[in-house]
Amino acid sequence: MAYKCEICGKKPVAGFSYSHSNRASKRLFKPNLQKQKVQLNGLVQSVYLCTVCIKSGKSVRPLKKG
Repeated sequence: MAYKCEICGKKPVAGFSYSHSNRASKRLFKPNLQKQKVQLNGLVQSVYLCTVCIKSGKSVRPLKKG
């Protein structure tokens, strides 16, 4: 699994973590990804989406049976 949002393409960004003495060490800022079932091209698939896409309604949730 690539650590990337399937809709917007958001992925980890490299940056620095600074200590109290202002020394920098490299780190990754990761997006908040959640596994969701969505409807893509008529098929229900489990994909990883960032919470921004989930909240904004960019994904189409499948209808529940029953």
